Amino acid sequence: MSNYNLDSQKILKTVRLLQKRIEERFAGSSLSMVCRDLAGIAENSDDTIAHIQKNRPGYRILVFVFVAAILCCCAFGFSRLRTSDQEMTVILLLQVLDAVFNIIILVGGAIIFLVSIENRTKRRRVIKAVSTLRCLGHVIDSHQLTKDPSYLDQAVIHTTHSPKRNMTAFELGRYLDYCSEMLSLVSKVGFLYVQNYNDSNATESVRDLEEMTNGLSRKIWQKIMVIQNERRV
Repeated sequence: MSNYNLDSQKILKTVRLLQKRIEERFAGSSLSMVCRDLAGIAENSDDTIAHIQKNRPGYRILVFVFVAAILCCCAFGFSRLRTSDQEMTVILLLQVLDAVFNIIILVGGAIIFLVSIENRTKRRRVIKAVSTLRCLGHVIDSHQLTKDPSYLDQAVIHTTHSPKRNMTAFELGRYLDYCSEMLSLVSKVGFLYVQNYNDSNATESVRDLEEMTNGLSRKIWQKIMVIQNERRV
């Protein structure tokens, strides 16, 4: 069975093509600038992916040195205990065991911290990148909020503060479709970060992003369906 992976360069090419399509139909629009920002994020995704996949032996060396130092200290302590003239009583033995137990807990916690620091650094990078995409998704959604198909009806009475709506049914449908496509690409860029990085927290963050973009896209497609139904009448 073949393994399928998303190609960051193909996604970037698709985003740039979408930006050109938006600019050709809605020249100078803010939606085109948002798509340009998405292209910038997609272009930098390779740097984020490289940061995630890069192995950092320095962290492993630090763990090894720390463990070796602790073992040396323990060996030195036991050697001093053996050469001591003090009689080994039950109370003294319990005190020694209690001290050893506490040391094991502290050392174990320190080792877990040092071992996980590399993964936590990668995870923070992913979550920060996904948070940027989540904000961009909400910006895209804000652009379609006032694109209400009901205002295509000439009988609608506009108020003083009603937003300007000069689009035809076709233009409005294309505008909403561009928003939906952009939301889909936002989720695809987010998935790039975790497709080769197995971390439950990072994967959950990307899954939340996908659910958000899918939910926003469904709202947009409800409007598109209204436009299509009205055009059939």
